[in-house]
Amino acid sequence: MLARMTSEPEQQIGVGTPDAFQRLWTPHRMAYIQGENKPTGPGAGDGCPFCSIPEKSDEDGLIITRGRSVYAVLNLYPYTGGHLMVVPFRHIADYTDLTAEETVELAEYTKAAMTALRTASGAHGFNIGMNQGTVAGAGIAAHLHQHVVPRWGGDTNFMPVIGRTKVLPQLLADTRRLLADAWPKAEAEAEA
Repeated sequence: MLARMTSEPEQQIGVGTPDAFQRLWTPHRMAYIQGENKPTGPGAGDGCPFCSIPEKSDEDGLIITRGRSVYAVLNLYPYTGGHLMVVPFRHIADYTDLTAEETVELAEYTKAAMTALRTASGAHGFNIGMNQGTVAGAGIAAHLHQHVVPRWGGDTNFMPVIGRTKVLPQLLADTRRLLADAWPKAEAEAEA
């Protein structure tokens, strides 16, 4: 537990040989590592965050926009700044279980997310996809979600590879506001 929060660097004296490395501590990641807010089971009532997020305000839930069948939300543990997900409201695990309407809206919101990310941040490219099942890498396998990860030339550096740390230049609340403002209005109004 932290006794105090500070943005000032703190020198800690202890056991070990001093080296030339700086340490970037990210204690907030411990929640992810320990599995906080992960569902306790496969059902919608088993603590599914994708089922509870729409019950919050857009700001509190980091929701960028809502449609009839899906919503766009920022990832709490992003790969890069602006990493968002398009999520059906309905609690389903498999892509093949989407209705035709859900499939179309998921695709349209993915396109709109790309447009918003290009407008807000000048993204050069995207990684888009979904992991189906725990063995395929789904962190929350019980509720389908499609990742939209913006990419820029040179955005991969030594930090994730060597330091196992991702540096994000903006607070999630600020990113959510920028993307909500940049979201294509025609799609959002047509879906509402």
